[in-house]
Amino acid sequence: MAHACLSRQCRHGLLACMLAVAGLAAVAPVAAAAEPGGVTVAVISLAGDERYASRRLERAYPGHPQGRPMDAARLAAEDAAVELQTAGLTLKVREVLLADAQALPKALNELKAAGVHHLVADLPVTEMNQLVRAAPAALGGAMVFNAGLDNDALRGDQCAAHLLHTFPSRQMLTDSLAQYLAARSWRKVLILQGPLPGDQLQGEALMRSARRYGLKITQTRPFKLSGDPRERDLSNTRLLTGEREHDVVAVMDSDGEFARMLPYATQWPRPVVGASGLMAAAWHPQWERNGGPQLSRRFQRLARRPMQSQDWAAWAAVKAVAAVLVDEPNAGIPRQLKRLRSGAVYLDGFKGPRLSFRPWDGQLRQPVFLSHIDGVVGLAPLDGVLHPTEVMDTLGVDEKESTCRARP
Repeated sequence: MAHACLSRQCRHGLLACMLAVAGLAAVAPVAAAAEPGGVTVAVISLAGDERYASRRLERAYPGHPQGRPMDAARLAAEDAAVELQTAGLTLKVREVLLADAQALPKALNELKAAGVHHLVADLPVTEMNQLVRAAPAALGGAMVFNAGLDNDALRGDQCAAHLLHTFPSRQMLTDSLAQYLAARSWRKVLILQGPLPGDQLQGEALMRSARRYGLKITQTRPFKLSGDPRERDLSNTRLLTGEREHDVVAVMDSDGEFARMLPYATQWPRPVVGASGLMAAAWHPQWERNGGPQLSRRFQRLARRPMQSQDWAAWAAVKAVAAVLVDEPNAGIPRQLKRLRSGAVYLDGFKGPRLSFRPWDGQLRQPVFLSHIDGVVGLAPLDGVLHPTEVMDTLGVDEKESTCRARP
């Protein structure tokens, strides 16, 4: 037995082998967490996340997740395996499902014991902020990827040096729509504004995009879904769109229920954009170029559902980890963050150009699809849109406008 054990010492070390011979193998699993060249990425989500409530998943509102992104993270690890193996590295993905926010400290302690420093966060904004604040100290250094939230504040006043974003920001999405509308000369926009905080943030982002790309807001009219008969006019699509001097109707609906019933229900024959109709998205399963069909098919086989934007963002986050590991295999977390946040490390997102992170806010530069439920009609930045240094920086908050001051 001793000879057989010595033949395996390259995996667990001589001390672990001697313990096993002595009948003390029960204490060995702690050593197994630190295999040479092995890196683990944790995908952290919340069990009670309302985005994944069964009722919402059944309704499958456009732009909303249709399932948790764990399968996408696993797919990225598989896609990167050969390149990592060439560098003498391995990458695996671990799922962490929090029962509630109070479970976060214990989960971080377990990740620290396992030597995990790379986190893909699929969390609501409150829990995301808690994770971002706690992770570096709890793990002795951490890299957190936001794979599901478009909140501009996370890229601005609430940014962090160790927080990166593979999901596009809300401003990137509205800038993409505004570029398309301007290119089509659909410059007069009627906004239907919902009552939720997320609706208000969407509306504010669209107003900024309208000013940037020369759109005119003809009216902003509130909508509300309510069982109160006194408020029925607030959900009457024909009344809300009765103003005739507009080219397009933009609906700001973070929930999705009202927006779904708006296309083809307006008073005048006008396109609907925003939360339904023509939408801006990080991914569309009908993207037919740059290897997109192959990625969508692989994900479909693995997850048994179409790939959505949140899935793509989780996939891209794990791909970013693989890219920086291959870039400098022996680099620690501080060095990895500097390399990613400097824009010096690139990844292939199957969208055409190679992608990199912005130094000023940690946002992944990426093309954004202009699409409807059946396909992609355009890709932003659109042809003819110019920028002094990088055309993809026409989407979202540019460096001079950014309020993020955190740097790795």
